[in-house]
Amino acid sequence: MLATPSGIPACPNADRQHRLAAQLADMIPGAATIRVSLTDPQRRWPHPHATIKDAAGKTIELGRTTATVAARWILRTWPQVDWTQPHTFHLADATLTTGAPTTAGRGR
Repeated sequence: MLATPSGIPACPNADRQHRLAAQLADMIPGAATIRVSLTDPQRRWPHPHATIKDAAGKTIELGRTTATVAARWILRTWPQVDWTQPHTFHLADATLTTGAPTTAGRGR
């Protein structure tokens, strides 16, 4: 992200994560969580892969391009994360967690 003349990033990380959540929610209506990994089941080599679920936990089917773009955006927002394990991005609060997506305890 470009810096302002003062050297402060033009978009602080917290704002960046919330903007990403808003953009993905607009791009994928009904999405609540996006599980991202580098293990696409249809590829033998590491490749960005996303599984999108709605608030009820049902999988939302997307085209390969849209799912790959969503995965890449999330990967680039958190470059410091160990992506050898899948992570789940929660759109409601713009948080990234390890493990499987859950909807328990999250408001609609």
